[in-house]
Amino acid sequence: MIVTHTLEPVYFKDSKVLILGSIPSVKSREVGFYYGHPQNRFWKTLEAVYKEKIGDIKEEKIEFLKKHKIALFDVVKSCEISSSSDSSIKNVVPNDLVSIINNSKINVIFTTGRKANELYRKYCFLDTKIEARYLPSTSPANCPKGIEEKLKIAYSQIKAYTD
Repeated sequence: MIVTHTLEPVYFKDSKVLILGSIPSVKSREVGFYYGHPQNRFWKTLEAVYKEKIGDIKEEKIEFLKKHKIALFDVVKSCEISSSSDSSIKNVVPNDLVSIINNSKINVIFTTGRKANELYRKYCFLDTKIEARYLPSTSPANCPKGIEEKLKIAYSQIKAYTD
C-alpha cells in the first residue's frame, strides 16, 4: 500500500536537535501525532531522560518538545509499506529536511531505529550534510520488554545537546 506522510513537522526557531523516525505507524496516523501507539516507549523514554512527566495529549507533547528545543519529523514523505513494517518500505520519496534545518538551530540529528537511519543516509544526508546518530527503536514491534534502562542510556545523548 502507498502511504503518504500526513503529520506536520514539529520544530521551532530555537530547536537544536532533530529526531527522525521512518514514517508514522498506522496508529500514529490514526491519532494524528508521532509515536502514537500506546506501547511505543518513545515518550516514556524521554520522560525518563528529562525526569519530567509528558502529558498524553498532542499539545502537551509539543510543549515538551519546545521546552527542550527538540524537533520531530520523519525521513519518508511517501512510500510503499505493509501495515507499519519498516522492513517492507520501498519506493521512498524523502521529506524535505533542509527547510527545517535552515529555519532552526538544528545541528544534531538522531534517527530512531535502523531503517530510519538507513533511509536518512541514503536519501537525506547529501542534502543536510549532518551525520545522523542512531538511536534504538522504541516501537513495540522491535523493542523487547525490559529494555527501558538501555533506551534511557541511549536517548540521554539527546539531553546533552538540548541543555
